Amino acid sequence: MANGARRLTELLGIDDPIVLGPFGGLSSVELTTAVSELGGLGSFGLYGYDGDRIAETAAAIRAATGRPFNLNVWLPLTDDATDAPLAPGAFEASVDALRPFYDEVGLPVPEEPPAAYLPSFEEQWHAVLEARPAVASFVFGVPPEKVVESARARGIRLIGTATSVDEAVALYAAGIDAIVATGLEAGGHRVSFLRQPEQSLIGSISLIPQVVDAVGVPVIAAGGIADRRGVAAALALGASGVQVGTAFLRTRQSATTDAHREAIGATAAHETVLTRAMSGRLARGARNRALRDIEAGGVIAPFPVQNWLTGKFRAEAVRAGRGELQSLWMGQSASLTRHEDARDVYAELAAGLSA
Repeated sequence: MANGARRLTELLGIDDPIVLGPFGGLSSVELTTAVSELGGLGSFGLYGYDGDRIAETAAAIRAATGRPFNLNVWLPLTDDATDAPLAPGAFEASVDALRPFYDEVGLPVPEEPPAAYLPSFEEQWHAVLEARPAVASFVFGVPPEKVVESARARGIRLIGTATSVDEAVALYAAGIDAIVATGLEAGGHRVSFLRQPEQSLIGSISLIPQVVDAVGVPVIAAGGIADRRGVAAALALGASGVQVGTAFLRTRQSATTDAHREAIGATAAHETVLTRAMSGRLARGARNRALRDIEAGGVIAPFPVQNWLTGKFRAEAVRAGRGELQSLWMGQSASLTRHEDARDVYAELAAGLSA
């Protein structure tokens, strides 16, 4: 094992420098623990989880494995609509734009916004501290100093996520233990925080070595890595390890749907798109009918309003097995995924560590 990879595995207490990408809403205890048990770092995305649910999830993971695992949280961005009210009539206009999807799945449209779209970061972080995972990771920003200090006091290692060199430098300056450098090829949300994500669309082959040169902590490559070739390439670019999402998302152990799994295997690189249609934030996924129609309508509420509104009909679409109305997040290497079992995915990735 190369020195960089050894440094990362010793830091995180794992055998192999393979990290499961955290899926907000699609994580499962089974997949998280499977990756940890195999020797990597299993991750669980806590998007939307309140304190009690975080405690229950961490307890379930710990009951299934004694190996290190990672809990991932979203930091609040200043342009969120969580606290600032929408302009008069904006909520109603957003509802009207999505009414056809509600009608299609047989749901009444919401008449008013919820009291809160999401649990507070403070509630989530308190629950994470109480759970004491080996690792906590962040997207959409740099954790405040008091957050870093509270993790240090409990022996929790911290991972931050960067889409540009300056974001990586900001995370390094804050004392983060390792940094995920995520290229534009990655599936799901673009987690930029120093500028609009459209201005931070840097490919992995360019981003990884520049981040490696700019920071003094291990760098974990993400974006477009689906097999042993991607792992070998990331390590050759100077990364200490890899974070893989889409290949694991396709497995039976993830919490996604059969329609989503089928779409991952059938979607070519040029058929994935970056869109704000489903959540109000830029994210990469397959262009299905819901995405096309929302974009054509031209009315997209800011995050998290749009995510809350589409989430209502998307949940019903999941129950009905209708992939054309779901969020089909995936990266540009989706068509390279081959396996339905997480153990096979892990073995394929591990083969690239010594390539």
